[in-house]
Parts: sequence; structure tokens; C-alpha cells
Amino acid sequence: MNQILGLHHITAIAGDAQRNYDFYTKSLGLRLVKKTVNFDDPQTYHFYFGDEVGTPGTILTFFPWTNVRQGKNGAGMATEIGYSVPKGSLDFWKTRFKNLKIQHEDLSERFGEKHLTFQDPDGLWLNLIEAKHHDDRKGYETDDIKADVAIKGFHTVTLTLNNITATAAILTEVFGYKQVEKEGNVTRYQTDAVENAAMVDLLEMPQAQRGLNAGGTNHHVAFRVKNEEILMAFREKIVARGLHITEKINRDYFFSLYFREPGGVLFEIATDNPGFAADETVENLGSSLQLPDQYKTMRDRIEKALPKLNM
Repeated sequence: MNQILGLHHITAIAGDAQRNYDFYTKSLGLRLVKKTVNFDDPQTYHFYFGDEVGTPGTILTFFPWTNVRQGKNGAGMATEIGYSVPKGSLDFWKTRFKNLKIQHEDLSERFGEKHLTFQDPDGLWLNLIEAKHHDDRKGYETDDIKADVAIKGFHTVTLTLNNITATAAILTEVFGYKQVEKEGNVTRYQTDAVENAAMVDLLEMPQAQRGLNAGGTNHHVAFRVKNEEILMAFREKIVARGLHITEKINRDYFFSLYFREPGGVLFEIATDNPGFAADETVENLGSSLQLPDQYKTMRDRIEKALPKLNM
């Protein structure tokens, strides 16, 4: 277990908080497992969407800034998020997207798996994928999205790079991933430490311009480890590669390290502990605003500053 255990979470930037909440909970059927604030900007929400209990590998988080400028995908960024869905469910989702007027593309195939590519209201690119491997995770159910079609959690994340060599070295030599497939200019890497949320696709585009990290783009990709001891062992490995990495940071629901891999993508390594039930019961996850310790005495002022959210 002293390995990278696939993806922990992915964090993106949104605009309107209510629109972001509505899309991910009502349109996609994910659960809001935590409603808190940005550690560096407590007048901004930090939403965590995932499965029923907030399992690592299912969590997509957002900083919704009301007047954020529109971002642009490009080199040095995570440019596409892939979610795993049950086999045979993409027709349901295609019809649902059409009815809800969600921007989407025709069904396609990559690495022998069916894809449905779409965008959220801020322009973030996502994919629903019928995984060819067995995925026994149970998605979160809502009144109109049942288990036979519900999103299970992450399948893969795509990183766009001018050259993949140095990034691939981090994945294989430090994180323990292996190259498993290649299709055109996309190379797939996978860890065998876990069954799901285990893949990273590297899209090589030598002429691609650098992206603009703002609304509708991904901020960083977090990889999972079991505990703090393993976290700090990976810190030593990153330092040994000559890369700058932060000290350990307490994010209340996990402990984190951050570093920018050679291709420019911001990576995080995050622990399983203590988890999202640290300050709420599983039944009540996401139902009330949770504040980091340093902001608890400022609750009244923060609540007045935050956009009102209808849940």
C-alpha cells in the first residue's frame, strides 16, 4: 500500500456557484459531499462532488468565482476528465443531455471504449466512458438517475503536453504507473495498485499553446496515498528529482503536497485520512457549511459574503 493509489480528486474552476451546484448534483446526479471555503479565499466556496461517502477517486471539486474570466485549455494542463459509467448507459445520458440542452458530442470510441464527450456550463470538458475493465463501484442514486446508469467515479484524466517524456517519467519512475496503450498522439498510463481511477492519458501536442487557468478549466490533479507516512516518502522522491514541492498541508479532509510536474501540470498528492466524515455524519455530508479552524470565528462574516445557495 506504499504506492500511489490512482486518482484522489481533481479540482477545477467555475463561475456561478448555484449553476455549478445544480449541474453536478441535478444534471449529473453526483452528491455534494462537502461545502466549505477556499483556504486562501474564504469568501469563495469550495464544493466537493462525489459518491455517497466521498470515496477517493470519485471527487471533483470546484472553486466557483462569480466573475471569473473564461479560461482556455492548452499545454501544461489537465484538459479532460473521464468518468466511468455502467455499460449500456450512454444512450440514457445522450438522451438526458439532449433534453437538458447540455452541450455534447456524438458517441465516439477511444482505446476500445465508448465515450460521450460533453461540457459543463463553464466550458469544462468531461467524458462519460463505458469502461472495458470491470468497475464494481456503485454510483450515487437520485430520483431520476438510478444505479444502472449512475456515474461511478473517475475513469481517467487527460493531460495535454508539448512533449510527454518528462511527465511520463514522473508517472512511471516515481508514481509506479506503466504505459499500457497508445492510440495516435495519446498514450495511456495505468497503475495496478487499484482497479479504478487508475489511468492517466498523456496527449502530446508539440505546437499547442499554453493554456489559461481560469473558468472552465482544471486547476490541479490529486493522486492518492494511504497515509501521511507514505505521503512524506513521496515528498523525498520528488525532492530527489530536483523539483520544488510544498511542505505537508492540512486540508482538513486529507493531507497534501503540491508540485508542478515538468510539463507544467500542477500535481497534488493527498492522503485517504481523515476523510469527509471528520466533521459530518455520512447521512449529513454536504448539508451545512463547514469552515477550517482558522475561519470558524469569522462564520457570520463569511456566510454574509458567500453567494446564497439553494439546495
